[in-house]
Amino acid sequence: MRNNLFIIAKSGWSYIGYALLAFVIFSILDLDLLAFASFLLSVFFIYVFRNPEKEMPFFQPNSVVAPADGVVTTIQELEDSEYAYKIDIESSYFNIGVLRFPMDAKVETVTVVKGSRAVKNSKLFPLLNEYAELVFVNNADNKVKVLHRLKKSFAPIDIDLVQNQELMQRARYGTMINGVTSIYLKSNFRVNVSVGQQTSASETLIGYFS
Repeated sequence: MRNNLFIIAKSGWSYIGYALLAFVIFSILDLDLLAFASFLLSVFFIYVFRNPEKEMPFFQPNSVVAPADGVVTTIQELEDSEYAYKIDIESSYFNIGVLRFPMDAKVETVTVVKGSRAVKNSKLFPLLNEYAELVFVNNADNKVKVLHRLKKSFAPIDIDLVQNQELMQRARYGTMINGVTSIYLKSNFRVNVSVGQQTSASETLIGYFS
């Protein structure tokens, strides 16, 4: 994923391929309604798995950029010994699902837990829904935890990372279609976003470590 410059994210190829195959088969069998539905489904998959190039604005060292497209829904101060802030970014089917590295860093831990895909307002959402938890550490020993949790979605979270891997800020590392991204930050972080703000992965500045 991180080196995938194709217009469609790698995790979407199989969905598009099966939809187009169904379109061909239904067309041969003169099942026009099903052929049309299959064609629309393939267009939908192309849209949600789109992987466009983005502008790469220059930010100073120790900056953190948004790992996902969406809308900032909460900025919360935590009573936690490790993290002081949590920023939630909610994504929908209209957002680009490709995830981007938030800073120049090494992957400290990668945890992917399969689960249900309940709607966000369900009581089961924070308990049972599929999620990926990633912890990144940069050369200044600044740590960021990113938690991707699926909402109602047809596709699982796809993470293309291994422990101790080093990547540059903005590198692609996976996909999440329709979910919530929570960013956990230390007390020495200066937040640069506000609730209601639209984010673009790799283009929106979340803030800086001091």
